[in-house]
Amino acid sequence: MSRVSVRVGGEWVVKMCGDGNLTLRELGLSCAHSPKTKGGADQPSFWVRRCADGALLNLDKPIGNVLRNNDFVDLVMDGDCWTHPIGPVFASGGQTEWKEPTEYIAMDGESLTTYDLVRLGKGLLKIKLTEKAIKKVNDARDVIELIIKENRVVYGINTGFGRFAQTVISNDQLKELQDNLIRSHSAGVGNPLSPERTRMLLAIRINVLAKGFSGVSMETLLGTIAAFNASCLSWVPEQGTVGACGDLAPLAHLAQGLMGEGLMWSPQSGWADATAVLQGHGLTPIILKAKEGLALINGAQMISALGSEALERAQAIARQADIIAALTLESLKGTPKAFDKDIHASKPQPGQIEVAFRMRSVLPSDLHSSEITGGSYDRVQDAYTLRCCPQVHGIANDTIDFVKKILTTELNSATDNPLVFAERGITISGGNFHGEYPAKAMDFLAIGVHELANISERRIERLCNPSLSELPAFLVKEGGINSGFMIAHCTAAALVSENKVLCHPSSVDSLSTSAGTEDHVSMGGWAARKALRVVQHVEQVLAIELLAACQALEFRRPQKSTPPLEEVHKLVRSVVRPWDKDRAMSPDIEAAHKLLLEEKVWEVVRPYVEKYRQMELKRAL
Repeated sequence: MSRVSVRVGGEWVVKMCGDGNLTLRELGLSCAHSPKTKGGADQPSFWVRRCADGALLNLDKPIGNVLRNNDFVDLVMDGDCWTHPIGPVFASGGQTEWKEPTEYIAMDGESLTTYDLVRLGKGLLKIKLTEKAIKKVNDARDVIELIIKENRVVYGINTGFGRFAQTVISNDQLKELQDNLIRSHSAGVGNPLSPERTRMLLAIRINVLAKGFSGVSMETLLGTIAAFNASCLSWVPEQGTVGACGDLAPLAHLAQGLMGEGLMWSPQSGWADATAVLQGHGLTPIILKAKEGLALINGAQMISALGSEALERAQAIARQADIIAALTLESLKGTPKAFDKDIHASKPQPGQIEVAFRMRSVLPSDLHSSEITGGSYDRVQDAYTLRCCPQVHGIANDTIDFVKKILTTELNSATDNPLVFAERGITISGGNFHGEYPAKAMDFLAIGVHELANISERRIERLCNPSLSELPAFLVKEGGINSGFMIAHCTAAALVSENKVLCHPSSVDSLSTSAGTEDHVSMGGWAARKALRVVQHVEQVLAIELLAACQALEFRRPQKSTPPLEEVHKLVRSVVRPWDKDRAMSPDIEAAHKLLLEEKVWEVVRPYVEKYRQMELKRAL
């Protein structure tokens, strides 16, 4: 039995469509006559549009041919002034081709990783609870129920919040207290988080609740998990958090959708009324009990969600940056002497040692020969941007490792206030919601990773400048009539300049809020958003260097570089052809950026890197 949610004049009707042989015209006629809608004519004129992608559908097609179970459509009548929301905010919904996952991850509040969180964000996993987590959640809820039964006055359970912590709330107003908390705190502004980032935000909050210190009921937690598994995602504006007392505004918007209020997104519905989206997926809005509103919004989960994406992307681009730098070095006929193992053993910074190893593993060596350099070098040493890659790239790698430790701990921390300690039968107010740890980590990440773009842009300059490269100016034949990489380099310079401003740490700022009660905050939301922007710019600058280095290799033909670097060149040429004359470069830059986002450059060289590692290990024995 297929089910379709139909929107007519802004109101929703759920229709059961049997085996799917009903045509869209017949579906529309039945909805137009529904007492819940404004239709009424015998043969109303209308068209049907799928909510997820806005596609107009053929009215004579059977529903089963064009829609899936639980799909959402708009039925627009002639003369209606209401139309489907359009514009950049709604168009950015994304993931219309989402495929429901079959694999589950067991949440226990203790073992979530940034890698798995990003996979959850991409919609590759569903969530279930461990038995241990279920027991801890139930035990903590029993403490809350006992406090209510005994009429004890406890912050967050039967009091106001922040400045109103001294105001006692009667038992018959506890639900209204929680509802009002969510509504009043839903005060964010700006574009909504993407579905991927909203999934990450919701997944972390579920993990925190599963830790068993929040006092949430199992009913509410299971309802939240059901919404996640159905990919019913609340409208969460990206701006409005100061990062203490937690990411209150974003998390309140997240909870508001779960309550059936405001907007929600699903792959079938696009953005629509939250209650309709939930009901269209066979779900019901959660009904908040005592303390549950507070339990859903305390903590720095938005900082951690955006931070985890920034971290995973930073890790991917950092190791690919080493390969791109090696490609540039080879195309400029540089020497790999500066990456000698003993040099870096004498300054044993872990990141520096690893970067030097990666570059050695793809450059000319006993394992890999090159026709371009042939083992002979005219210069004693190269410029810093080539010779000092291990020292500069290395600290970016060590910064990433440091941030990963901070974020992994944060993902698996109890951040509620008050915390419920079931074994002691008490609640205690504290400050685990404060976002200073992830905020500082995000600022460190932005500063560390930015340097990959800073040095990359200088390598692009060396590739494009004939006095430094001994190659044609801007890497193109017939200069003058062709400009080649002239403006691509300008784009890289512009992105690097933007990064220098974005790298100013937001976590050094603090403004007192909540009438002086919350008088020191982390500003971590902006730190995380900035870090993500910085990482994206780094990816784009390195994409330009990748294209420029490959173009430089064209001028070394018919000579070939080492096998791993030739594999990189082959990969790039599978999506971007050489520049014989000028053409629009933006599509090519985006194609190279996509290769880096998908870690394709690292994938093609990984077997060579591992083979080289084994060779060095054998030599060390």
